[in-house]
Amino acid sequence: MPRPPSTARIVEHPDVSEVSLQQVMEALADPVRRAVVSQLADRGEDMTCGSFETPVSTSTLTHHFNTLREAGVIRQYYVGTAKMNALRADEIERRFPGLLSAVVAAAGTETRAGTA
Repeated sequence: MPRPPSTARIVEHPDVSEVSLQQVMEALADPVRRAVVSQLADRGEDMTCGSFETPVSTSTLTHHFNTLREAGVIRQYYVGTAKMNALRADEIERRFPGLLSAVVAAAGTETRAGTA
């Protein structure tokens, strides 16, 4: 049955206080997910799913977005038909101080060195 047009699409997100360090580290271990996080951090604004530069298919990228969302690293929401992605940097920083900035910095170093 189709969704009535007036029903808002809501994406579920974990409370970052309930996310484990293990979950976040596993989410950030993948180079594609690190690229997504780095692009969000570098851009400094929310991005649509289709605006990321990655070497994977759309369906695979959806899997990576889900992993990051479930680990509390990103927040997703709809603007019209576009699904937006926001980095939860402040929340992650409060929960795991320095982690996200260190990962983004390291990812940038790897990219510049060609080892990513």
